[in-house]
Amino acid sequence: MISAEQLLFFSLTLFVIGVFGLLVRRNLLFMLISIEIMLNAVAVLFVAAGSYHHNSDGQIMYLLILTLAASEVAVGLGLVIQMYRRTLSLDVDQLSKMHE
Repeated sequence: MISAEQLLFFSLTLFVIGVFGLLVRRNLLFMLISIEIMLNAVAVLFVAAGSYHHNSDGQIMYLLILTLAASEVAVGLGLVIQMYRRTLSLDVDQLSKMHE
């Protein structure tokens, strides 16, 4: 069985990858993917904590995070399509030009 420390390290690694991708990338699509990676890291942490305490609360929180991620994808995809139609680019720096 995988120990709690290994799951904690895995979750931390996923979260750091997500933060790094969010800070480094300027493409809106990759930024949304990085946020999804961070949400998955938190979901893994909840499931690991629930498994460690022998209850199913972590799995319930995982379902809530999964629902949040699905709604984020729907709203994010709408924003990405709208931004691409207006600027023909997905560069985040051009978002400041959209309000003009």
